[in-house]
Amino acid sequence: MGVFDYSKHLDKSGCIITPSSFLPFMEGNIVTINKDFRKTIELLKKIAKTKVPIFLQGPSGVGKEVLADYIHNNSANTSAPFVKFNCAAIPEQLVESEFFGYLPGSFTGASGSGKKGLLELANNGALFLDEIAEMPLHIQAKLLRFLQNGKFRKVGGEKEYTVDVRIIAATNQNISASIKNGCFREDLFFRLNVVPVYLQPLKERKEDIPVLALYFLDLFNKQYNTNKRITYETMVEFVNYGWPGNARELRNTIERLVLITLDNKLSTGDLTYTHYISERYNTFNDHALFSIDTVNDKNKTSLKAIMEDLEKDVILKAVQKYGSIRKAADILQVASSTISRKISKYNKNNM
Repeated sequence: MGVFDYSKHLDKSGCIITPSSFLPFMEGNIVTINKDFRKTIELLKKIAKTKVPIFLQGPSGVGKEVLADYIHNNSANTSAPFVKFNCAAIPEQLVESEFFGYLPGSFTGASGSGKKGLLELANNGALFLDEIAEMPLHIQAKLLRFLQNGKFRKVGGEKEYTVDVRIIAATNQNISASIKNGCFREDLFFRLNVVPVYLQPLKERKEDIPVLALYFLDLFNKQYNTNKRITYETMVEFVNYGWPGNARELRNTIERLVLITLDNKLSTGDLTYTHYISERYNTFNDHALFSIDTVNDKNKTSLKAIMEDLEKDVILKAVQKYGSIRKAADILQVASSTISRKISKYNKNNM
């Protein structure tokens, strides 16, 4: 299915009205009209009832954790523990004690009562290992041993513990390259990759961009008690953008727009105040502040105009950086109404 033609479903102000006949696939936090993605969801729903390992691959922000939640929510026992662990978020020297737990007095600073590890906490449930390519090699070896026999030892102990845990692994890296470079064990990959799932970046399933944009808009309208709508021109910009941050970047962009727009329309002019526009058009990164070197006989500029340009640049950069008019106003030590009034003036001057 290609990108839905929203140009035929607009209100009088040029904002999109989603027709009631248009029904994307929606389940939990998953929204899509992409055929391949829907097939992936259908596969995972079947596999979720089992306890086989699942390996999720795809770029950052594409929704790997959302799929991990979906797998657990469709498992045979949704009330079972579901433990999440980011392998890149913990210092290497602490990963083993976090993963397997430790006995009292195992090392300097250890709790006197010991600690349960992730495997023990996830017993009879599932363990989601995000960014698994960042897992240290010596922990990879111990994880492999656990996958082979379901047993592990805590730090500082000799007793073997047996648990029943389903592993869902995820990475945004090229795992084949990691294996080739000796950073990831091939035998562990084979153990984890029983059900391989690759999630396409958003730029490769453009038909989902409008669907997700409208889904996120509805989400944040409810959250912030607003009634914002997206113009057709803005949606065209969204579809044509590459979204390197994928669905996460789109979600953050919609939330930012809902918070900072001055009226109920998300127009192309509003994109100026988002990080999105600096990536799309290099609006802020490639245009330096006014320099006196630009003043010459052929380009006479008044001091008032120079100061207005400088003020505009500072305000827009502040809103872009801090994500809202209120935060920008706090940083610049002015009232929010002052920022709103000046931005409104910039919009009128650019019309």
